[in-house]
Amino acid sequence: MENAAPYNPRTVEEIFTDFKKRRAGMVKALTEDVEQFCNECDPDKENLCLYGFPDESWEVNFPAEEVPPELPEPALGINFARDGMERKAWLSLVAVHSDAWLIAVAFFYGAHFDRADRKRLFSLMNSLPTIYDTVTGKKQAQEKTNGNSSSKRASSAKSKKPPSSDEEDEDSPYDEDEEEHGDTFCGTCNGPYNADKKEFWIGCDTCQKWFHGSCVKVTPARAEHIKQYKCPSCSKRARV
Repeated sequence: MENAAPYNPRTVEEIFTDFKKRRAGMVKALTEDVEQFCNECDPDKENLCLYGFPDESWEVNFPAEEVPPELPEPALGINFARDGMERKAWLSLVAVHSDAWLIAVAFFYGAHFDRADRKRLFSLMNSLPTIYDTVTGKKQAQEKTNGNSSSKRASSAKSKKPPSSDEEDEDSPYDEDEEEHGDTFCGTCNGPYNADKKEFWIGCDTCQKWFHGSCVKVTPARAEHIKQYKCPSCSKRARV
């Protein structure tokens, strides 16, 4: 029986797949399996590391004995801080080091890449939320922000007004999109956003300014078919 070929991803796609699967294992350790992970990080033991593997599993173990190791090593001694920090802060710290290790492993495998392939690999990795974002909840916040951004084309009907600072009521919900635009001024006429008028507004994806649809001659129906809106000023600069 022939020996199996050594594991050695070579292409951008293979290394990205390796990255995703190792990442999945580490995310699992710090979220779904967090109690088990904490229990295995005994501060009375020597330096321990969190490893993620290409089969989406994870392991807390001692660093490799060989020097230099086969792959870059994760942060050593994550177990020592377990009882000296709030759990959330400690898990966030481990997540940061885990993100750094994943990038190190990916670029270790991709050391032979030219500039274009390195850029493509990083772009693929950067398309995923970091472990830190996932553990701290920033992943959900980012997705919520992206959702608001994609829905801004139809931000015409604003039936509720954000409460002022002296009349806030935690139990009275209001449209978060309204809160986002409470201090918004049209980039063309400089008119303020007014929720009561139920005006259609559209945001420029380049300069991030907002405009009355009527000022830039964009209707709600037309906005639904615009993937990336550029205001007249940004469109003019792009043509120069």
